[in-house]
Amino acid sequence: MATDGRRLHCLVTGASGYIGGRLVPELLQEGHRVRCLARSPGKLRDHPWAAHAETARGDVTDPESLASAMRGVDVAYYLVHALGSGSRFEDTDRVAARIFAEQARAAGVRRIVYLGGLTPRDVPEASLSPHLRSRAEVGKIFLDSPVPATVLRAAVVIGSGSASFEMLRYLTERLPVMVTPSWVHTRTQPIGVRDVLRYLVGAATMPDDVDRAFDIGGPDILTYRDMMLRYAAVAGLPRRFIVPVPVLTPRLSSHWVGLVTPVPASLARPLTESLRHEVVCREHDIARYVPDGPGRPLPFDEALALALRRVREAQVSTRWSSASVPGAPSDPLPTDPDWAGGSLYQDERQRPVEASRAALWRVVEGIGGDNGWYSSPLAWAVRGRLDRFAGGVGLRRGRRDTERLRVGDSLDFWRVEEIEPGHLLRLRAEMRLPGLAWLEMYAETDERGHTRYRQRALFHPRGLLGHAYWWSVAPFHSVVFGGMARNIARAASEGTGRRRSASRIRRAHERRSAREHRTQPAPPHEE
Repeated sequence: MATDGRRLHCLVTGASGYIGGRLVPELLQEGHRVRCLARSPGKLRDHPWAAHAETARGDVTDPESLASAMRGVDVAYYLVHALGSGSRFEDTDRVAARIFAEQARAAGVRRIVYLGGLTPRDVPEASLSPHLRSRAEVGKIFLDSPVPATVLRAAVVIGSGSASFEMLRYLTERLPVMVTPSWVHTRTQPIGVRDVLRYLVGAATMPDDVDRAFDIGGPDILTYRDMMLRYAAVAGLPRRFIVPVPVLTPRLSSHWVGLVTPVPASLARPLTESLRHEVVCREHDIARYVPDGPGRPLPFDEALALALRRVREAQVSTRWSSASVPGAPSDPLPTDPDWAGGSLYQDERQRPVEASRAALWRVVEGIGGDNGWYSSPLAWAVRGRLDRFAGGVGLRRGRRDTERLRVGDSLDFWRVEEIEPGHLLRLRAEMRLPGLAWLEMYAETDERGHTRYRQRALFHPRGLLGHAYWWSVAPFHSVVFGGMARNIARAASEGTGRRRSASRIRRAHERRSAREHRTQPAPPHEE
């Protein structure tokens, strides 16, 4: 229950995102009631906590839907931002924050809680990156509103699946010798995601007269170079050699990060821009209201060890890619595609399967990530690289879980739009395309009772370029989609799909065991 005995009604925006998806179960565990605001509530239905939380359809830029969602709410969490939605994302953030504050006042909400970015001291606002400047402005809007606000300001968040952790992890693991931007010598104060969640939950029960911002950070102040070297030590990797050079601008740095890590350049750029200036906490007043227990906040090395353990055990509950990619061609699409009207190209294939539907479904649900796409790895790799070159997400996002999928999961450059367990998996494309695209995979039983695999690729072109795109790639469909159908059916018939996944998991476990033999991570805690 809540520490002060109050059972509050909390509204959480951004519940499909990295922090929001982890905050909801924490609030529920404290005994609070939770309502989640989402443009597409169906995206939340497969989360383990979904049955215990309310959902409301709406958007932070829509006053009417916000008014309805805030009815009866005590505390409203604002965990969304428009980063990556275009060059005018600061305007969108500003408008959304004002609408949120106005509707909170009208609904009698007791407190707004916002997680923003830690800003550098003695740096003019005009010199801040657009990302940090917008985060700071949103916080100021909430503090200027009549509703008491708690604005938490954090720098680098370390946790399994966070964008900052993934960037650090892949840069360190893949590059034993690194030529790096000069910002690797900039000091920052990272914080473990477990402490971020603890402060967010504690903010709900702050006294009504508390209306201010708090800096939150861990006990370690480090340069990015320090963080990479300490990651290598915790992960049991050989020492990394880092050579900083002054010529890599934030734009070039973001492309460099995009080439090496799963984090696309569009997201890497605000992260790298935020590292240009020193961001260190100026106070730790949050402890007056949310006391730190023994060993809290977590030291950097322990936060790393916890995050690595979660990744190695495939127990990552949310990832940076949990939220839809802003600006993706298929976003937003609040309902299933309306096939009536306009052009719709289809590539449909089916194959008999000498196995049960359950065996076929295991292969279908295990597709993507390390398990691959069952056809022409080279063609998929080339398509992924082209997407990265065009500013898309590419294939490196992988899977959240090696065997199970849920609605809303990112899957390489697809998003899981619909799952009917044992029957249908529908993926929606988030790659850069001149149109909208879906891939559907079915496990079926034919009229004679035999198992059948059916697959549909669908494309709704946008303009002449969209039509030209479809016909330019159509000659390769027999290799890509035809090969996929044949190989999925064969894998199910031979039982190799499950063995493939098990083999990969076994090899990963062997690699983990070898690493853990060389290092002694922190004692097991939940991350």
